[in-house]
Amino acid sequence: MIRLGVLGSGHGTNFEEIAKCIMDGRIKGAEIAVVISDVKDAPIIEKAERLGIKAMYLPADDFKTKLEGPQEEKYIEVLKENEVDYVILAGFMRMIKSKLLEAFPMKVVNIHPALLPAFPGLESWKQALNYGAKLAGCTIHFVDAGMDSGPIIAQAAVHVFDDDTPETLHARIQEQEHIWFPKVINMLAAGAVKVKGRRVKIKG
Repeated sequence: MIRLGVLGSGHGTNFEEIAKCIMDGRIKGAEIAVVISDVKDAPIIEKAERLGIKAMYLPADDFKTKLEGPQEEKYIEVLKENEVDYVILAGFMRMIKSKLLEAFPMKVVNIHPALLPAFPGLESWKQALNYGAKLAGCTIHFVDAGMDSGPIIAQAAVHVFDDDTPETLHARIQEQEHIWFPKVINMLAAGAVKVKGRRVKIKG
């Protein structure tokens, strides 16, 4: 049984889907130990509490876009106290820095709404649309010290249609996120994910 610590800053739609998949048996061998948000009134906290999952607000305001310093150390402390095996980033809007990565080596997993390495950073579905890309999608990857640059575990593509708006494209990408994030967690729980350099191999 692997224990997940979920970090999120917003609505927590991916967290909610993961939690439901655990509850109804679509994810086996995993449980959510704690949900942490850097936003005091983030809906992800309320959703976790409604599902009976431990949740808390931990400020990270010393830096605007990253988790570092004493506040990073507090996050690590809480994750360790809750015996977390994997840290799952579900819309966590801060860069993860070296101390947390060292505390959980190749155990921090992020989902990004683009086919990396294309369109890293914020609002990547808008980037894809503005660029004229014919394919967009999502990527689940291990986190390293760069921005959306860690080894890729899985990707799912969606077509970009001529009449797409940012909202319609983002909605289709989220549908794939809700399918593939639980799949990847199942792989992690089964011990099927192996990393060698930048290559991630899935057994079975």
